[in-house]
Amino acid sequence: MATPIDFGILLGLAFTSFVDELHEQLAARGFDDLGSAYGYVFRALASAPMRPSQLAEQLGISNQGAFKVLEEMHSRGYVERAPDPDDGRATLIRLAPRGRDALASARRFHRRYERRLAAEIGKNQARELRRLLERLAKAPADPKQLRLRLP
Repeated sequence: MATPIDFGILLGLAFTSFVDELHEQLAARGFDDLGSAYGYVFRALASAPMRPSQLAEQLGISNQGAFKVLEEMHSRGYVERAPDPDDGRATLIRLAPRGRDALASARRFHRRYERRLAAEIGKNQARELRRLLERLAKAPADPKQLRLRLP
């Protein structure tokens, strides 16, 4: 009898498959230069601009790591800098129009993917899968309280 695939490996394979399809769809829409951390930054900046140090803390990375990702995203037109109105020495990072467009495209993909999954496995099973993933992830009831951390 064959040894079953480790549970963690299955979760990783499912995530990788999802991300590969997401990146393929985004590339077809002109977002073919996305780094692996960009989605986390898009989500973190979706509701409001923040200082790079705040972003680093939220994503669980060093200030230097955040600076590197933000510089790359800035050079590709996904984020822009603005002066912090509360502190003239500080800078805020916000999504540029290209970043907002990429995030909107990703969100549309997420909705389509979940609808397709429901069509393939049934609405009840898709709803149950979502419930189980939320439980496994210990996801907060309010998505605004979600703290994304880079793996």
